[in-house]
Amino acid sequence: MKGANRLDFELRLVANMQWAMRDLPQRHISRTFGRIFVPVDGDGPEVVERLARVCGIVSLSLARRAPLDIEAILAVSLDLARENIRPGETFKVETRRANKKFPLTSPEVSRLGGAHILGHMPEVTVDVQQPQRTVHIEIRDQEAYIYVDSVSGPGGLPVGSSGRGLLLLSGGIDSPVAGYLAMRRGVRVTALHFHSFPFTSERSREKVVDLCRRLSLYGGPVSLYVAYFTEIQKAVRQNCPEELYVTIMRRMMFRLAEHWARETGCLAVFTGENLGQVASQTMESIAVIGEVCRLPILRPLIGMDKADIIAWARRIGTYEISIRPYEDCCTLFVPRHPATKPKLAKVVESEASLDIQALLAESMARTEVVRVGGDEDTGREDTGASPLYKATWTEQENREDQGDSGLDRPGPRVLE
Repeated sequence: MKGANRLDFELRLVANMQWAMRDLPQRHISRTFGRIFVPVDGDGPEVVERLARVCGIVSLSLARRAPLDIEAILAVSLDLARENIRPGETFKVETRRANKKFPLTSPEVSRLGGAHILGHMPEVTVDVQQPQRTVHIEIRDQEAYIYVDSVSGPGGLPVGSSGRGLLLLSGGIDSPVAGYLAMRRGVRVTALHFHSFPFTSERSREKVVDLCRRLSLYGGPVSLYVAYFTEIQKAVRQNCPEELYVTIMRRMMFRLAEHWARETGCLAVFTGENLGQVASQTMESIAVIGEVCRLPILRPLIGMDKADIIAWARRIGTYEISIRPYEDCCTLFVPRHPATKPKLAKVVESEASLDIQALLAESMARTEVVRVGGDEDTGREDTGASPLYKATWTEQENREDQGDSGLDRPGPRVLE
């Protein structure tokens, strides 16, 4: 990020921060090299909570300002030390002097700060190697900033800096984590969920909406495409070998995913697949299933252990939603002995009994779009109007650039 594009990343991050605080009192966000300053006035904890979910932020600190005067800096440092360092704890003072015109060096400021705190707080001790608390002093061009604690942010890249991706979102534990990790690398996420009513209940659909709502805390509003999948599953079950049910259904999902990815300007498809976890996620199955999709298929969880995925789900707040006892379509019609090493030729031969284009067309025509997240959680289609989603291209331009999916079918219904 040190090249000429650094400014673009920072401006996008600032826009995302403004969106995260959209319903709080407006404030001017300023930035300098390596730092972004957000003024707070009694709402500091709320601001920190909001911004701690914004991808691209490594850490946040509630700081106090002081004029560029060593006596004022020491006074504020002592106030913060008294509020944050308990008797018996160890501490150190660490100074960063970005303003080289300030008459004292960083080590000199740190020594003076440590001595000043010790002189007024004899119940604490200095440990410069492994302190329990650190008083940070940053000397900038106009003023100094002093803080003690930092809150970790997600890190990664600002959402919107890496294009848009289509997330295959089930109601399980894995796919929401994959969506979060995609956001953390700067991807705007559009979600696609396959719904098989009446075989799956409305509760399962609501669970997916809630997962999108949770993900929107990290990456802004999410457009959720709810694809009608009932007739496809029925046709596969009636016409295809039982051991290939899952393989063929997954191939149909990826055909639909490619269509909606191109329609929405997505450059790749993201999944929650984890190598070897189930029959459809063996190397052989992944190869055969992904063969129908011409877009890149990215799998952020491919090498993780299940325990690692669950830990991520708990961390981002999707785990409790995912374990609600409402099944999605992926759990239906599971054969007793699914193929773990399907052969492409046999799969293609089995698919010949399906009217693939008609099945896809019906699903597309009955697909619904739900707008999820933030103030725009009203059921409208994602229009890109939020500052978080401003782009330099239109969806039409993106489709023309990538070419049509070859399926000239009716579009989705937008839920009002």
